[in-house]
Amino acid sequence: MVLLESEQFLTELTRLFQKCRLSGSVFITLKKYDGRTKPIPRKGSVEGFEPSDNKCLLRATDGKKKISTVVSSKEVNKFQMTQVSVVFSAFSGLFKPLKSQHGRAEEEGQKEQE
Repeated sequence: MVLLESEQFLTELTRLFQKCRLSGSVFITLKKYDGRTKPIPRKGSVEGFEPSDNKCLLRATDGKKKISTVVSSKEVNKFQMTQVSVVFSAFSGLFKPLKSQHGRAEEEGQKEQE
């Protein structure tokens, strides 16, 4: 898994969405991250570890490529606003095409004539 800076993460996320536009899925996960790189031992005390401010760990994968980033609590709002814009720009394949209003008016006119 590649740990990227927040701006690099967003550009790579855009590339993942473009790659999976026609077929495939992109999975995004978010979890609280306190800076630990090793698990907590079952017995004994945790020595030498001072938890820093709360952070968020974001991961994205398409099944083949994995990317991740760590965002501090101070930057979360700004980052999420830019992330939302990236995700919504990739939602174009989810919406159903709109039916034309002209076709509906003709159908209603035919029903009234019968």
